[in-house]
Amino acid sequence: MNKFLSFAALAASLTLSVSASAQEQATTASSNGSYRPIPNSDIMFRKTIWRAVDLREKQNKPMFSEGKEISRVIMEAVKRGELQAYRNDSLTTTYTPAEISSRMSYVEASAGLSEEEKAAGFSEQSSDDDWGGGSGKKKGKTAAKPKAPTAPPSYEYRYKDLFQMELKEDMIFDKKRSRMYHDIKTVTLLVPSTLSTNVSGIESPIGTFKYSDLVRVFRANPDKAIWFNSQNDAQHKNLADAFELWLFNSYIVKVSNPNDSRLDEVYGGQQQGILAAQQAASDLIEYEYNLWSF
Repeated sequence: MNKFLSFAALAASLTLSVSASAQEQATTASSNGSYRPIPNSDIMFRKTIWRAVDLREKQNKPMFSEGKEISRVIMEAVKRGELQAYRNDSLTTTYTPAEISSRMSYVEASAGLSEEEKAAGFSEQSSDDDWGGGSGKKKGKTAAKPKAPTAPPSYEYRYKDLFQMELKEDMIFDKKRSRMYHDIKTVTLLVPSTLSTNVSGIESPIGTFKYSDLVRVFRANPDKAIWFNSQNDAQHKNLADAFELWLFNSYIVKVSNPNDSRLDEVYGGQQQGILAAQQAASDLIEYEYNLWSF
């Protein structure tokens, strides 16, 4: 009987230990955005990488098909309250729905008066009856009171205009499975710097999203979250599968470093940054190859 009780106690303690470990792993995955986290004990090598994805590229067009753009799927999920947006890829602070709506919109610049209209005597505060340098008064009438300037209207960006994304991932060599994994953490949706409506001329983030949250949204909306198969309409894939199978093209813009600098900042220019990105990709492939060679 004593042996039986001892065995039962041991089994119970192991069950509790496994449950606690599973709970800890789930909590960690939830906090860092990973969909399939790899235990730290299985990680032999890890490098954090940031990749740019241009959805206009031919290889990325299936994620950006008409009416099924990934930017549309993401932003409509945010509007429905199904998806939380974060301020940056550290995932520590969030955006409110009002803040996201503001970042998703742009203000139309006021055209103002042309030089010819100014030369003719018109001014921004002139009334319809004010011609030239007059006082705005007519015989028997009082001057019209200047109207308070109205704020220029704002408009939402079109989903087709939001063709720039940035992925944060950990490249991990799992020593238990003896293979390299792309463990995506976050996806950031950006306003491209080349848009005519982006008067700042700077690429600006709309919001950052946990990859684990995006997978949940993609799976919950299979009719919208589509990777379009142009070869066979019966074989469209879910966007979550497209990320898992790496059915898109990207290029490296930053590799983890002490100064948290992007490659174009480290090497002094955009062209040098592109060359450095190609070199970084080659170095990672060579590192994986060397793991099998020695």
